[in-house]
Amino acid sequence: MALAGQQYLGSYRLLHIVKTGQTSQVWAAIDDKTQFRCALKIILEDFRKDREHLAYMKNEFLVGKALEHERVIHIYEQGVSQKTPYLVMEFFPYPNMKDIIQRVLDQVTFMLPTIIERSAEGLAYLNEQGWVHRDIKPDNFLVNLEGDVKLIDFALAQKPKGGLAKMLARRSKIQGTRSYMSPEQIRGQPLDFRSDIYSFGCTIFHLLAAQPPFTGVSSNELLSKHLAAPVPVVEAYNRNITSDFSRLLQSMMAKRPDARPANMNDFLRHFRSIELFKTPPTPPQAAGDGEPAGNGENAA
Repeated sequence: MALAGQQYLGSYRLLHIVKTGQTSQVWAAIDDKTQFRCALKIILEDFRKDREHLAYMKNEFLVGKALEHERVIHIYEQGVSQKTPYLVMEFFPYPNMKDIIQRVLDQVTFMLPTIIERSAEGLAYLNEQGWVHRDIKPDNFLVNLEGDVKLIDFALAQKPKGGLAKMLARRSKIQGTRSYMSPEQIRGQPLDFRSDIYSFGCTIFHLLAAQPPFTGVSSNELLSKHLAAPVPVVEAYNRNITSDFSRLLQSMMAKRPDARPANMNDFLRHFRSIELFKTPPTPPQAAGDGEPAGNGENAA
């Protein structure tokens, strides 16, 4: 364990590990004095002196501390204890969307219209606050069996560049997740909210088709498909999707930003006016009364 032998970080008592990622780990924790239950995101030991990862955590705090929306994870505090940097976050003990796709998608298929709408509401709010997320993917939405959704992970979020700053911007380092990156993000160009719309389109496609829209045997092949391959039609993978929604989804993944919905609220208006499924799925009879299998709380 990254914190073997430690019982506290700052004033927070560590309860158990929730999830371990490549560079960070999430713990369930509690403040003994106030009984405030929360999640602590910590940087793993091998990365605690890495300036880039320290900057990611700082950025996540600076972006997240001002966000107040029921579809977005709350971030309360940033601290360092025993040379361990950490973030104090809202405790939302449910899997992320990727876990659900891989494990229990059949249990929540009937709720996908609600899950998509609430995910879009969280992203719309983030964009309205002036932030491009830059890493929208199934891993960054937490979901429970009631369809509640929390958008997480603001490490890469940034303000869109406009005007002269956009014209003078140099080609930036490619950051994000390859299966969901917009063409302009791959090219290292300045991004606006329509890049998140592309990534959200790829995320929805994965949710409905049980696979990302593009795959490749190498990173270069995958990125090349985002840049030049025809946008796949989700109806070919899920015949219960309506043509109206399929066309909307294709517009979200258009190669040119100006061919996509103008913003997430534009998407939501369109989405609420059409049907997602030709035949609405029904809840499984033996769904049970607990959360989906998996332990993806506040993904690292």
